[in-house]
Amino acid sequence: MKLLKPSWVNHDEKPIFSVDIHPTGKRFATGGQGGDSGRVVVWNLNSVLYEEVELDLNVPKMLCQMDNHLACVNCVRWSNGGKYLASGGDDRLVMVWGLSVVAGATGKHKAETWRCLSTLRGHAGDVLDLAWSPLDKWLASCSVDNTIIIWNAEKFPEMVCVLNGHTGLVKGVAWDPVGKFLASQSDDKSLRVWKTADWSQETIITEPFEECGGTTHVLRLSWSPDGQYVLSAHAMNGGGPTAQVVEREGWRRDKDFVGHRKAVTCAVRYVAIKI
Repeated sequence: MKLLKPSWVNHDEKPIFSVDIHPTGKRFATGGQGGDSGRVVVWNLNSVLYEEVELDLNVPKMLCQMDNHLACVNCVRWSNGGKYLASGGDDRLVMVWGLSVVAGATGKHKAETWRCLSTLRGHAGDVLDLAWSPLDKWLASCSVDNTIIIWNAEKFPEMVCVLNGHTGLVKGVAWDPVGKFLASQSDDKSLRVWKTADWSQETIITEPFEECGGTTHVLRLSWSPDGQYVLSAHAMNGGGPTAQVVEREGWRRDKDFVGHRKAVTCAVRYVAIKI
């Protein structure tokens, strides 16, 4: 997959590690490194989509820049309703942002004002991925500390529970479409499915990942829109890299996406991406 971006979408020439589009399609957010800290930027998506908007000097391209993170930002995720933006970084923090309604915001980085509503502390290592549950009831974060934390999105910064079980860096989390399960994937070569009814483990899947060598920066998995399948990252079949399809009914594993030449690191809405 090749991602093309306008030259003006940048973090002062520092790396960008995450991009997410707002549910309304009017904004997008980027997360990565900043000057001396982690950086989150909210951009005008219309400036990317329409050349006449991009060339209009009266229309701001950057809507807001936030440098609150103390270290690199690894993930940015809009809530499903679009009211909040969550960011997680190497400073072990998760920050939740909201759009301020204060009028008169001015300045180079303040076409809009996004302020930090809550800082979530609980991880003992870098935060690598975030996921909002359906209806934005919970926010899940995962970390190099081998844990997943479930946060009460209706009462930030309340922690619902810590999911322990992985024995390696947890690099991806994904909710099923109805919020009954949370799936996670880790460097311990396992995919685990957790029941949201009591946060116990529904199943542990290891066989497709036993032959995987090396590691990847992320292991982002995804549910199909109907919730019947989970598509995992970094699986192997016959010595070749694949994206393993896990069927919800009995958690069967008799299908996978083949053809990749290198490790699959991310699956988005049932689409596999190779590097």
